[in-house]
Amino acid sequence: MTTLPFLHALTRHRVAAYFGRELPAPEAPTLPDDGSPFHRFVADNRLSVDEFTVLCTALAPHLLPSFFDDIIAEFLPQGGDFPAFGGVKGINHRGFLPTGETALFLLAGKDPDRRRQVMQLFDPEHLFAKKRVLYLEELRAGEPVSTGRLILDPEYAELFTRGQISRPRFGMNFPADRLETLMDWDDLVLPPPVLRQVHELEAWLRHGEQLLTEFGMRKRLKPGFRALFHGPPGTGKTLTAALLGKYTGRDVYRVDLSMVISKFIGETEKNLSNLFDKAENKDWILFFDEADALFGKRTGVRDAHDKYANQEVAYLLQRVEHFNGLVILASNFKSNIDDAFMRRFQSIIHFPMPGVGERLSIWQKSFPDKFQLNGLNLNAFAQRYELSGAGILNVVQFACLRALERNSTQIAEAEVREGVIREFGKEGKIVS
Repeated sequence: MTTLPFLHALTRHRVAAYFGRELPAPEAPTLPDDGSPFHRFVADNRLSVDEFTVLCTALAPHLLPSFFDDIIAEFLPQGGDFPAFGGVKGINHRGFLPTGETALFLLAGKDPDRRRQVMQLFDPEHLFAKKRVLYLEELRAGEPVSTGRLILDPEYAELFTRGQISRPRFGMNFPADRLETLMDWDDLVLPPPVLRQVHELEAWLRHGEQLLTEFGMRKRLKPGFRALFHGPPGTGKTLTAALLGKYTGRDVYRVDLSMVISKFIGETEKNLSNLFDKAENKDWILFFDEADALFGKRTGVRDAHDKYANQEVAYLLQRVEHFNGLVILASNFKSNIDDAFMRRFQSIIHFPMPGVGERLSIWQKSFPDKFQLNGLNLNAFAQRYELSGAGILNVVQFACLRALERNSTQIAEAEVREGVIREFGKEGKIVS
């Protein structure tokens, strides 16, 4: 990679000067437009020579583990201590890992004014921190900040070395699984006003960034978009989230609240922090299903439990409000969501139980083409039985399996009716 020759020449130049030898200083680096993620990052962010050098310093051990060790060995062939160069040993990696002092040595030497200038690259407001590209490892109180290990975020390390970032694995460190669907917009049956609201969300996903940057709305609008989907189960909330991702080229992650919420004080906030940190700047859609458990109304403070529960809501409010992607909360009841969140939703969409016309459309779309309905009166079923879209799909699945058990593709009305009775029975309802 073209990053290493410049860093190699600069490092040898600085180390040689430290030991009283002269080596030519390298010319300012120029990167060929090779289309690599590293080149795009440098070009898109217009990195200065200092920023480029620090980024290369953090990246070098990922590209060539012995990079710094080989240079040090050239000047200290018998070994020895070299504190001015900084660096630490890793646990598994036994070679030299750069610290903030390494970057300061390469760019500033012993010049205190220049060192202060370089240290600004690690400020919270610098793009390295804002985009979570690299940072200095936190140390125990009393140790100089600059002696912290220079850490390149694992995702950027993977992007710059492999050319892509792997999707996160579901687990405690990322309690969300990817939501996908084989369905299309035509399969989503909603009342026209609801569908229009859904497509307004799609418009934000397609043009929101352009509105903020090209048309100067970033100073007036908060980052990201927050939406509430509410309505009875099975009315299309999850499918809508999956379709929004599918048709805008974004990954949708459904958050597993059972892995987020903890009875231990502070653990819920920690889990949420890991989730949002991972999702930041990824163009992902975060989908919180059954969001009442986490976004529910705050209570009066009667004991310590109430106090910390309310703190969780306050923390979540802050993270959701500053997340720069789309957050969708799904709930069966709008009234269960805390009012503080309600005021911050740009879109609140009610998914009602389908009416007769919508139920008929769902019935018609749900049976596979290879099955014969033999005059089955779907209109009568739509008129008589108030089922959700998910409920109708369950009935269709039941009837199709019964037909296949008979080695047939003929759908029997009695089996459809039996499926309806079973579906209503789940809710304790009796069908006459």
